[in-house]
Amino acid sequence: MKLHQTTLAICLAFVFSIVSVKAQSYYNVLKYGAKNDSSKIATDAIKKAIDAASKAGGGTVYFPAGKYLTGPIHLKSNITIFIDAGAELHFSNNFDDYLPMVPSRWEGTDVTNFSPLFYAYKAENISIRGRGLINGHGKKWWDFSEGYNEKNPRTKWQLEFDRLNQNILRPDLKGWVERGFLRPPFIQPMYCKNVLIEGITIINSPFWTVNPEFCENVTVEGVTINNPHSPNTDGINPESCRYVHISNCHISVGDDCITIKSGKDSAGRKMAAPAENYTITNCTMLSGHGGVVIGSEMSGGVKKITISNCVFDGTDRGIRIKTARGRGGVVEEIRVDNIIMKNIREQAIVLDMQYAKTQPEPVSSRTPQFRNIHFSDITAEVNQAGYINGLEEMPIENITFNNININGKTGFTIKQAKNIEFHNVQINTTIGSSINAEEVNRMEIEGVKTFTPLAGTPVVQLNNVTDAFIYNSFPVNGTDVFLKLNGAKTKGITMSGNNFKYVKTPVVKDNSVTEEISTLTAKTSGE
Repeated sequence: MKLHQTTLAICLAFVFSIVSVKAQSYYNVLKYGAKNDSSKIATDAIKKAIDAASKAGGGTVYFPAGKYLTGPIHLKSNITIFIDAGAELHFSNNFDDYLPMVPSRWEGTDVTNFSPLFYAYKAENISIRGRGLINGHGKKWWDFSEGYNEKNPRTKWQLEFDRLNQNILRPDLKGWVERGFLRPPFIQPMYCKNVLIEGITIINSPFWTVNPEFCENVTVEGVTINNPHSPNTDGINPESCRYVHISNCHISVGDDCITIKSGKDSAGRKMAAPAENYTITNCTMLSGHGGVVIGSEMSGGVKKITISNCVFDGTDRGIRIKTARGRGGVVEEIRVDNIIMKNIREQAIVLDMQYAKTQPEPVSSRTPQFRNIHFSDITAEVNQAGYINGLEEMPIENITFNNININGKTGFTIKQAKNIEFHNVQINTTIGSSINAEEVNRMEIEGVKTFTPLAGTPVVQLNNVTDAFIYNSFPVNGTDVFLKLNGAKTKGITMSGNNFKYVKTPVVKDNSVTEEISTLTAKTSGE
């Protein structure tokens, strides 16, 4: 009997010790002076809870249901912010609450600026989790920035910014410094490791919403972001990070939904911190300029990115990769698979190296590069199927499209590129060709088709294209012209294994094309 009593006592003591440790690891902000009826700003109370948890080696700062008014929240290592279901954090729109200014990054340039709403610097093992809501109350920030007039006297915030940023590379900020007001991101960990943002709903960000900078091992899981009808309120912008995982998110914003960046122009090249090893999967994107966008601030380089199993419904564009002369940097090793796009107002796919119009220049560190980018298993209803636009001195290189079905007003336009492949691609247009290529070296076109052939309009049009191989195509009944060739530089065109039984005129050549088309006939068994 005594043995059983002793055993029971030991078990109870163990259970109580677990409960005690668990209770001690939670730091309820109400116990540190916060009010959950918005009657008092809770910035100091939250700081006290974080400091207490940090002093104990780490813990969870807990927000039970209710509404909290707060200024910026600065995380430390081993701290979890847990926002429970029914809890709402409402961030102050008093600009003074975001002083003193802190080291930050703004559109790819390193600055000292207003504190982000959630901020961490060189911390490890930090989390923002829960089923609650955080509201950035961004309208006052938007209105001030959008309505700023350079003729007005500079405010105290702008003068403080000027004082703290005398040595920044101002050309990289272009008009923003002149406008003189850089809104803070909502969530910006800087130089952090092991960052988790999970489950929360975020609305009304002043600027970019989830914006980790120079971080390693970042996970954004099951987050909802709603910033519609708002300027520059991108959803998730991991910049110059390594090992980023974004999944199961729902995003509707006033700019790009998910954007991958790595610094702007000389400032980005100076830091030389690429964005690499990102996975983006199982996300839905609604309102936004782009579903997933790379650039245009990509001067540190972007590589090893996978984007899969996503739905874009109502964005301006689907996948967009953009840059310009002066950026430098390399975008490479990108794979996009299993994507559905609906109600896309512009292009399904954009690779544009002339996002800003500039004149050709000698190849240097200022010259960006796009290469080794691959798209497969995409279904889209769009205005234009795709736009690929390289530089005269640096063509876009090694781009492939496999198993693509697109209904659009117009098809693909491809300029200044090399090593471009289409395999089993269906592009139904109401105006123009399915594929229109100009100044391209080496193309492989296999099994390309349209089910909406247009009278007098070729399915494929090549202008000054060298070394193209077109094979295994079977145009539908009613096709007027399948292939049209233009341009004095067009040569090395080879065709094989195509079935043109329903085509009125398989090939049309402009008078400027002097070289004959080569036709390959496959040998049959036994020959």
